[in-house]
Amino acid sequence: MHFIRRPETRPHATFLSDYDMLLTERLVQGVDVWINTPRRPWEACGTSGMKVLVNGGINLSELDGWWAEAYTPEVGWALGDGQEHGDDPAWDAAEADALYDLLEREVIPEFYTRDQSGIPTAWVARMRESMARLTPRFSADRAVREYTEQHYLPASAAYRERAGNKGTVGRQVFDWQHSLEQKWATLHFGEVKVETRGEQHVFEVQVCLNDLDPEAVLVELYADGVMGSAPVRQEMKRVRHLAGAPGDYVYSATVPAGRPPANYTARAIPQRSGVAVPLESALILWQR
Repeated sequence: MHFIRRPETRPHATFLSDYDMLLTERLVQGVDVWINTPRRPWEACGTSGMKVLVNGGINLSELDGWWAEAYTPEVGWALGDGQEHGDDPAWDAAEADALYDLLEREVIPEFYTRDQSGIPTAWVARMRESMARLTPRFSADRAVREYTEQHYLPASAAYRERAGNKGTVGRQVFDWQHSLEQKWATLHFGEVKVETRGEQHVFEVQVCLNDLDPEAVLVELYADGVMGSAPVRQEMKRVRHLAGAPGDYVYSATVPAGRPPANYTARAIPQRSGVAVPLESALILWQR
């Protein structure tokens, strides 16, 4: 409010008090371009920009929140480089310049360039692309459907399975969790061998499970993702039992040799059919 009341700001800014659904309804029905300029990563999610979609508005937003996922040049305009720059005033100034440059050179000319019938054809084409591509993806209908299909229904089925037959499966899961908690501290990794064969690294790692059931443990090779890609999680197969050591096994896995072996680390996590890991069992053992 103090900023808006400055003489140099007052003619150019408005504060909307008591912002609610009724006011939102009027805004999104009448807007042509929805400008959203938070400092990354402070965009909460982006539902205001999503509501604009079904009303034919086009988004011009920071590459943060939903817009980092939704943006393509055909559906709107973007600010920033998708990276975090803190409260650097130089970056704020650069983004401000970029915003005004976009408005002056692209957004406003596209809106006011009309055909003989007075239609801004390029603007309408972008608006249609925005509505057609993004509305089905960023809607409550899609979100509720996916939550129902992927989470609520499976959770309901899992509950019925565990509660059936007087809770037999539920007791088995409880006993499994209790056994893990008692025995997990005794697990440890032994020798690790890596051999590069052509374009592949072949890992072998010894794992001491003591008296823990091997079927209750998943051993895998893990590597952090590169350039924003998903982490690598390669399951290791139990290939043999070490003679003279009842609880010791050798696990093996093969991964592409495009990354150095040092990028990969073996780890053990619990596994059991019908159990959500790590939600229901967050135990983990890393190779050191």
